Amino acid sequence: MSFNDKARLDTSQVLGGKGGAIAGGGIGSVVLLLVYLFLGGSGGSGSLPFDPSQVLQGGSGSSVDVSECQTGADANRSDVCRIVGTVNSVQDYWGDALLDGTGEAYREAKTVIFSGSTQTACGSATAAVGPFYCPADEQVYIDATFFDELTSRFGADGGNLAQMYVVAHEYGHHVENILGDLQAGQQDRSTGPTSAGVRIELRADCLAGVWAHHASTTEDADGVTLIEPLTRDDIDSALSAAEAVGDDHIQEELGGGTVNPDTWTHGSSEQRQRWFLAGYESGTIDSCDTFGTDDL
Repeated sequence: MSFNDKARLDTSQVLGGKGGAIAGGGIGSVVLLLVYLFLGGSGGSGSLPFDPSQVLQGGSGSSVDVSECQTGADANRSDVCRIVGTVNSVQDYWGDALLDGTGEAYREAKTVIFSGSTQTACGSATAAVGPFYCPADEQVYIDATFFDELTSRFGADGGNLAQMYVVAHEYGHHVENILGDLQAGQQDRSTGPTSAGVRIELRADCLAGVWAHHASTTEDADGVTLIEPLTRDDIDSALSAAEAVGDDHIQEELGGGTVNPDTWTHGSSEQRQRWFLAGYESGTIDSCDTFGTDDL
């Protein structure tokens, strides 16, 4: 998967940050971390001018420079710029699709790219928590080194769409927040393969798939296509990331092979892959009703 080299990136949607651990963790406060609960947590050419206001800078770690992220060519060579480009694409899609599909207006959510640690409205965060969405400030937080960990420790293939799936999943939580799904899901603090927390996570996976279905139709502010058409290899890359962050896979990797479904908060690898594909194959938000089915 690649970006159109000539597309212009809009860094005003991203905050390049300096930045402590998520207070509380899990679904109760900071929503839905990819690996947090298993790492010690308790709960998870165009003409558009370069605009550094779309990138946020956070609190006590080392700074992340996004000034180099100006074009799709930059997104093709740099993980940080790929985050910027993905945020642009995801928000371009949901800006229209959410209103058309549900009648709810989309609100832009900035992404903070930090290194080391950062402060959030949900508490302080370190790199150990993985990417997450904070509903209190409606921002996504991603440590710049997470993708290396996703590949080297948890086995994702390192492809571009594997990384972009992670970003799109967190924006799926933002869509859920707008629709009221997060609030409803957080009333149930139980764990397990059919718990509300797992349903929230699988819905976000599905919403990431819906975006992937439409990714090649998204545009920069000048109407230049952001992303080239996806290939089967791209989808396989996203599926490798979904497999890598399945509860069963993470428990096997970090718990000496022991798997306990009663403690699941995000869903198994198979569930996460299946719901991503459900969204990708249908391209509609209606396919993501994880709360309306017994077949998770």
